[in-house]
Amino acid sequence: AKLWRYFLNGQIRTVSLAKRYIVSGTPFFLASWGSNLFFITFVTLEAKEIVLKAQILAGGRGKGVFDSGLKGGVHLTKDPAVVGELAGKMLGFSLTTKQTPKEGVKVKTVMVAEALDISRETYFAILMDRSCNGPVMVGSPQGGVDIEEVAATTPELIFKVSQLYLIEKAADQIKRLYDLFLKVDATQVEVNPLGETPEGQVVCFDAKINFDDNAEFRQKAVFAMDDTAESDPLETEAAKYDLKYIGLDGNIACFVNGAGLAMATCDIIDLHGGKPANFLDLGGGVKENQVYAAFKLLTADPKVEAILVNIFGGIVNCAIIANGITKACRELELKVPLVVRLEGTNVQEAKRILSESGLPITSATDLDDAAKKAVAAIPKK
Repeated sequence: AKLWRYFLNGQIRTVSLAKRYIVSGTPFFLASWGSNLFFITFVTLEAKEIVLKAQILAGGRGKGVFDSGLKGGVHLTKDPAVVGELAGKMLGFSLTTKQTPKEGVKVKTVMVAEALDISRETYFAILMDRSCNGPVMVGSPQGGVDIEEVAATTPELIFKVSQLYLIEKAADQIKRLYDLFLKVDATQVEVNPLGETPEGQVVCFDAKINFDDNAEFRQKAVFAMDDTAESDPLETEAAKYDLKYIGLDGNIACFVNGAGLAMATCDIIDLHGGKPANFLDLGGGVKENQVYAAFKLLTADPKVEAILVNIFGGIVNCAIIANGITKACRELELKVPLVVRLEGTNVQEAKRILSESGLPITSATDLDDAAKKAVAAIPKK
């Protein structure tokens, strides 16, 4: 199964996409350097108050900290002069939240929007639910805060239903959000908060959208909005070869076909005292050039001290894997120990290719044996 693609904030992208479906939001601009633009923003937006939101691919911005010393990635102000000052402490600096790496993420853009008074904040989301075999609506009267915290401390305030009847304005927005959910092949549309203003408006103040990778072929315009600047370069490179790669903190690289087998491989490495360096799923219809590309990705990670190949060939031809491995080992001049466990289609031919290659490849009889040998292959420090 392909991984769901997740691009948040690109909040500017999310809001722009929502506006196409006439979902109510606040007017905004993309911030750039210079205080003049910020002053004009007040006039253009006819706003009494402005909110600045740092644009990074992570949540928890409001409680984050910049390495400039500024606390919080979301700020309100009624003073035009302060807008430039605040943006100057955001742009080019790293923001650290509970969802970012320890070093934070550098902020390259800031969303400048009209701030509205909110008399009531709620939470609303549409997401795919396996137990319902389709989308469900999730709502809570506790909006504007971490929904995970609400679910953990006051689960009775989380409501999940397949039909929802609300007041006219909220119902209209929910219908439009559901239309958006269907039309863009979303797996989740989350609005937090979905707020009510003192004037009686229902406004989507903040949102994120998850998209299904399987729909990329018919959602070209949506996926063209994806910004990989904050993504792991190895994950971005892997996607070019239709490989699913997620970097982890360990030192044993995993080279596996199938997401379930990949997770099991990571678990059994951990069971035997090792730490996986990645999650890498080759998928089903793998070709030799993908095997080579996968090895190139794995060896590009300086943390990797051993590589474990675990292939169960149903659709996958083990001989293709073996040819790709030998080619990669020779051309990349592999310097770390390599443990290979192969089972399934054409496995005897694959084992012959590896044994006659003359390369220092350690064979394993099963996954348990492979994990033990990979852990043992790492030099003791």
